[in-house]
Amino acid sequence: MRTIKEIAKEIRQDWGNKTYFGAEPYLQAMEELISIEDNYYHDDASSVIAYFLANATTYRGEVARKVKKELNLMLKNYYNS
Repeated sequence: MRTIKEIAKEIRQDWGNKTYFGAEPYLQAMEELISIEDNYYHDDASSVIAYFLANATTYRGEVARKVKKELNLMLKNYYNS
């Protein structure tokens, strides 16, 4: 699996300057995270990812589907372990 930082970089490159304002702070946090076990200040990575996904409904397309699936799988594996 890729790091959260790598996924965030791909999202940033694909979504460009059209990032929804509600998703932006979570994307910024994801750019600082390596694994699902990391923390971003007082938030754990799983919460950051979940909030990003909840606020990224306007992020669409082939790349969006791929990275959202990857992030959801990361969350699923984390909570099922």
